[in-house]
Amino acid sequence: MEGYIITHPVQHELVVEKSRFLCTLRRAVTEAEAQASIRELKKEYWDATHNCSAYIIGTSPRAERSNDDGEPSGTAGSPMLEVLRQKKIYNVVAVVTRYFGGIKLGAGGLTRTYARSVSEAVQAAGLSVVIPMARYTLSWPLDDVGRVLNQLYRQSLFTVADVHYGNVAAIFLEMPAADKVAAEQWLTETLSRKIDLGEGAAFQAEQVVVPPLS
Repeated sequence: MEGYIITHPVQHELVVEKSRFLCTLRRAVTEAEAQASIRELKKEYWDATHNCSAYIIGTSPRAERSNDDGEPSGTAGSPMLEVLRQKKIYNVVAVVTRYFGGIKLGAGGLTRTYARSVSEAVQAAGLSVVIPMARYTLSWPLDDVGRVLNQLYRQSLFTVADVHYGNVAAIFLEMPAADKVAAEQWLTETLSRKIDLGEGAAFQAEQVVVPPLS
């Protein structure tokens, strides 16, 4: 597993010593998209004391950036980025908007608070994994397709996505791409015929997970 993506965008507010910290988490698949979100939020919260940011784009290659936006060096963007790293999140941009409440937190307090703001926002957003999927075709004679479909519908290794009827029945099977070999083995044993699924159309699916959030 390469890591997680946030399940949905979120804004989470944290108040510490009268300062308001509003963390906005969004998905971003390119650096340009992440930077556009940062500009948009800085424009929206133009009256804030700081709009600190961090993002991670991609897995291999991977792009990481952070910005303290006027806070003491290393007290905002870096701890925000470290939370994203520790939680193995990618394709995400985090902006923490701070409205100063009049009480200084000190370098240690700022570092802990910015990290906490992002961490709590991640818990609110939820995490998902992206699973590479593929759709394959299994051809079967029309006079026996009913029996075969009954068997296919009862297993959980793959999903029968569609069936097209012509000279033969074209049965479309969807599954994680990594499960192709296991599916071929199951089909061969169940149907008593050597089954080799051809290359299928690739796509992605998201699955919500509950990973450790420590």
